[in-house]
Amino acid sequence: MAAKPPPKPTETNYITPVGFRRLADELTYLHTKKRPEVVGALSDAAAEGDRSENAEYIYRKRQLRDIDRRLRFLSKRLDDVQIVDPAKQARRDRVFFGAQVTIEDQDGETATYRIVGVDESDGAHGDISWKSPVGRSLLGKTSGDTVVARWQSGFRELTITKIVYAEAAVAAASAGAVIAETEAERSPSAGRGGSSPPPGRRAPLAKRGTKAPGAKSAASAPARAGRGRSPDTRRS
Repeated sequence: MAAKPPPKPTETNYITPVGFRRLADELTYLHTKKRPEVVGALSDAAAEGDRSENAEYIYRKRQLRDIDRRLRFLSKRLDDVQIVDPAKQARRDRVFFGAQVTIEDQDGETATYRIVGVDESDGAHGDISWKSPVGRSLLGKTSGDTVVARWQSGFRELTITKIVYAEAAVAAASAGAVIAETEAERSPSAGRGGSSPPPGRRAPLAKRGTKAPGAKSAASAPARAGRGRSPDTRRS
């Protein structure tokens, strides 16, 4: 009988303090406000009669499943994370996790990106995952370095012109943006940086002021994480 291959090591889930607060706030909001509202609307729709042709009942039932799926996803992701605070980064001359990096491409166009965790990436606002092609190409580099990164339309040369570590600069927009998105009926099952886990019978309960029980805080991450580079390598 062939021996079973050893289990793959669990990859560390790095996240910034802002990203952690954003997900925790969303978890609390969905559990304490949004879910009770949908449950109430579902109960009212069920009382109207035939459920098979009741569009409101069918919609609310689907909405509740999406919320429960999102709650399970958030609870799982926040259960064991490593918080990396960019404000505590000692080496500010190089690109590590949480850095805001201004680059200039071969056409002279400039852009600014913030290197964040997979669960908080948001391309529309310039937040890119440290595991993305651009994020990986920038890690460990310093101002003046030129890298070649895979782009949607091929490869592009990017030259780093500025590196800033300013976690507080984006803190004000964290919680409000998430709640506004949820209020606008953004599908709760569409999590950032990954798909939701399969549905179960019951959603976990989220405590007020949710904090991840296993959350670890660190000024920097290990030198290597799994097969790829960590978001905060100590080597250049």
